[in-house]
Amino acid sequence: MPHPGQPPDRVLDLFAAEGVLEPLTGGRGLSWRAGDLALSPGHDESEAWLAPVQARLAVRLDEQVPRSLRLALPVPARDGNLTVDGWAATRYEPGSVPCRDLPTLRATAHLLHAHLASAVPERPAGLDSRDDRYATAERLAFDGSAVESGRVTPAAGLVADLAAALDDTDLGREQLVHTDLANNVLLDAAGVPLVIDFSPAWRSPLWAEAVCVLDAVLWLGAPAEALDGWRTGAPRQAMLRAVLFRVLSDRPCYVGRYAALGLV
Repeated sequence: MPHPGQPPDRVLDLFAAEGVLEPLTGGRGLSWRAGDLALSPGHDESEAWLAPVQARLAVRLDEQVPRSLRLALPVPARDGNLTVDGWAATRYEPGSVPCRDLPTLRATAHLLHAHLASAVPERPAGLDSRDDRYATAERLAFDGSAVESGRVTPAAGLVADLAAALDDTDLGREQLVHTDLANNVLLDAAGVPLVIDFSPAWRSPLWAEAVCVLDAVLWLGAPAEALDGWRTGAPRQAMLRAVLFRVLSDRPCYVGRYAALGLV
C-alpha cells in the first residue's frame, strides 16, 4: 500500500522517476528519492520563473574550483513543465547529509545571497503570484497588517507584541533570498554545502539570515546565545520580523517556544 505522503504515480511517470521510493532526510522531511531524482511537494506553477535562475546558478557554482557552495539542479518533467501536481524534482546527490551547524549555515547564507545578488539584479515579477501561507506570512511581517491577520489566532498576543516593537529601521538592500535555509542545506559527499528546496522572497539578506538563525535555535539545537547578536539595532528588527513570519506561517504554531526567546 502506498505511503500517504509519497509522490503519486502520475508524478513519477511524468518525471520519468525510476527505482524504489525512499523518504529523504533534510528539507521539510517531505521529500522522496526515486533513482537519481529527489522529489518534493509544495510547489506551484507560479515558481516556473525560478527554475532557470536556479539551474544557471547551480551550473556556475559547480564549475568553481574549488567548490564552496552548491545549489540543487532542477529537473523538468517529460512534458516540459517544472512542476507536476505540486511536485518538483531536482538531481539527487548521493552521500549528502543534513547540515545542522549554525556557523556553516550562516556562511552558506552569505555566499548564496552574494551570488544571487549578481545573478538576479531585478525583482522577478513571478514573486507577485505566490499565495501560499509562507508568502502570505512574509508579506504580513512587512506590510503592517500582521496584527489584524493574527487577531483570531492563539498567537494574537504575541503577534501584537512583536508588531508593537517594530520600527522603520532600514534592513539593507532587498534582493532574491532563500527564506528557509536552516532546513534546506545539506553537506554533499565532499562536505560542500548544497542548498535545496529554494523558497524565494525579495527581502534583505539580513532578514533571511535572521530566519535561519531563529530556526536553528528553535529546531536544530543551536544555543540560545546565538540570538545575542540579534537583540539591538537592525539585527533586532530583522529578527522581530523573522519571528512574525514564522508565527504567522507555522501550522500549528508553538507560541510558547517563540515567547520564551525573550525578544519582546
